[in-house]
Amino acid sequence: MSVRSHLLALSVGAIGACVAGPACADTDIHQQEARAHPRKGETLLYRESHWRYRQEGTARRLVLHRCPDGRAFARKTVVERAMAQAPDFDFQDARDGYREGVRSGPQGRVVYVRPGARAPLKERALAVPADGVIDAGFDAGVRLHWATLRAGDDVTQPFLLPSRMSFVPVRLQPGPSVRWQGIPAQRMTMRLDRWYGFVAPSMELTYADADRRLLEFAGIATIRDGAGRHQDVRIVFPEPAKPADAGALQRALATPLVQRCTP
Repeated sequence: MSVRSHLLALSVGAIGACVAGPACADTDIHQQEARAHPRKGETLLYRESHWRYRQEGTARRLVLHRCPDGRAFARKTVVERAMAQAPDFDFQDARDGYREGVRSGPQGRVVYVRPGARAPLKERALAVPADGVIDAGFDAGVRLHWATLRAGDDVTQPFLLPSRMSFVPVRLQPGPSVRWQGIPAQRMTMRLDRWYGFVAPSMELTYADADRRLLEFAGIATIRDGAGRHQDVRIVFPEPAKPADAGALQRALATPLVQRCTP
C-alpha cells in the first residue's frame, strides 16, 4: 500500500480481547456510536461501535465496524502501553482477511501485516521512537500536545505505517475555532511532513473545546470499499460516550464478523 493511501489510514477507535472471568467485569466501561459518510456527502457507508474499558488496570478499546444494516465486518482492539500514544493494536477485516497490528512480547514489540486471507503474515521487530504514534494513539498525542496546539504551534511526530513497517514524520497543525453542531470546537489538520507531503491526503480532526473529545474525523480510512480501495470518509461522533455494563461489552467482544455487506 502506498504512503498516499495508508498515510493516515487510522481507525479512530480500537480495543482489547477479554476472556471470561472477573477481569472482564472491570468497571469504567463506556460505549459510543459513530457514522461514516463520504467526506463530501451524507450517504451512510458504515457504522462504528466504540467501547472503552479497563481490564486488570489496563486501558483498552474495542471498535466494531458495521455494515449499514448493523452487522459487524471488522474488529479493532487496542491495548494501552507505557506511552499512551503508542498502544498495541490488532485490526482484522473479515471481508478480505486483511490484518495489521502491533504487539508487545518478551523480546520487544513487533509490527505485522497480512494483505489478504491467502497471504502470509509478515512480521518485523519494531523500535518505537520516544514520541512515536501508533494507530488510535493519535488521539492521546493530540491531548498530550493540546496546550501547544491551542497556542497556534505545529507539532511533528513519527507515525507508524504498518504496511511499510516503519515510522514517517506527520505534522499536526492547529486550525480555526469553529462551532460543530452548536458545540465550540477546535479544528486541526494532520499531514505527512515530507517534501512530497503536498501530494498526500490530509486529515481534518475536530475536537470539542470543553472536554477535548473527538467530534469528527475526515480523511483516508482503514476501511476499504467493495473494490478494495481506501475510502475518503467523514466519521462523526454525534453523542459523547455513555456508561455501559459488562454484559454488553462481552456481547460486543463475541460478535461474529460477516464476510460481506449486502444491500
